[in-house]
Amino acid sequence: MTAPTTAPLTGLRVLDLATLFAGPMAATLLGDFGAEVVKIEHPRKPDPSRGHGPSKDGVGLWWKMLGRNKRTMTLDLSKPGGRATLLRMAATTDVIIENFRPGTLEKWDLGWPELSAVNPRLVLARVTGFGQFGPYAHRPGFGTLAEAMSGFAAITGEPDAPPTLPPFGLADSIAGLTTAYAVMTALAARERTGEGQVVDMALIEPILAALGPQPLWYDQLGHVQPRTGNRSPNNAPRGVYRTADGTWVAVSTSAQSVAERVMHLVGRPELIDEPWFASGADRARHADVLDEAVGGWIAARTRADVMAAFEKAEAAVAPVQDVRDVMADPQYQALNTITTVDDPELGPLRMQNVLFRLSATPGAIRWAGRPHGADTDEVLTELGLSPDDVTALRAEGAL
Repeated sequence: MTAPTTAPLTGLRVLDLATLFAGPMAATLLGDFGAEVVKIEHPRKPDPSRGHGPSKDGVGLWWKMLGRNKRTMTLDLSKPGGRATLLRMAATTDVIIENFRPGTLEKWDLGWPELSAVNPRLVLARVTGFGQFGPYAHRPGFGTLAEAMSGFAAITGEPDAPPTLPPFGLADSIAGLTTAYAVMTALAARERTGEGQVVDMALIEPILAALGPQPLWYDQLGHVQPRTGNRSPNNAPRGVYRTADGTWVAVSTSAQSVAERVMHLVGRPELIDEPWFASGADRARHADVLDEAVGGWIAARTRADVMAAFEKAEAAVAPVQDVRDVMADPQYQALNTITTVDDPELGPLRMQNVLFRLSATPGAIRWAGRPHGADTDEVLTELGLSPDDVTALRAEGAL
């Protein structure tokens, strides 16, 4: 179970102490490109992601993706033997990722002073809802709260409907991507300084960055972005439109030239000559007229005909797909976006591939998520513990 020698992060050692979902996702991304990741879970309280969502034969499927490319071991950090074992592992580790509430590691005498003392080159990534300090730091924090607090929910949904939360872990996913980037940034700094450092990642911040210049707009103009449904305040026509065969397509006209092509395509070229058509924001203020033109044309045609006509006109369109369509989509197939992983528990599994392609040092999924504690003995033996040491840890309840 070693990373291919061509993988760019081969030799990087990562301990994943985190749960649900941003921290573990960051560790997964590092493992996908060759890092040696050890997932450490509580002996009696596995990562809750093992039980999230549908399962097959009692095996959680979400975990198969989130736990891929990780070896799994158990360790109770609150036990003296668990603490001592983690410090021993930290001495030869590059990165630790954790998402306990602030002060939890310190309660176990496993804070930054203790960890950096055994390994000054260590990078400790701390992922929490609200960060390591401030008035909310000790509150329980989940992605849902970040999606609400950041302003995402306030601008999502129809104008006359309640704010809308995403039906998936959006804030966690954005924070997971950002944590992986933050870890690599800290490792790059280590190359210059020789010293590690702490990454303080709050779920409420990356999603706010993803929302764009809203704080700047408010600061300079007092502008508060309203809910506009599928419409954009920056361009039109833009949205989803129902086809004659009962499916949906999405249309975007972010570029002026594309907007003009769409008007020619739907037989309304005279709209291009309107003074308000010359800018995206002005077009957005006339979205009713443009939606009627585009929506009426699309409603009279099947999705296949709409897609073919838009492609011929070099206008921007995409089918609104569910997961069944995604699995069969020829572009995703060409990119190998959904790949097959052989799993000893469940057989062949189809899941998202690594996040991007590198031409010279590609990543790979070497195995899917493994059972709880499957590699405990192997990892501890590699660490130098004897069978008697392992037995003593088990007797203490640390494993």
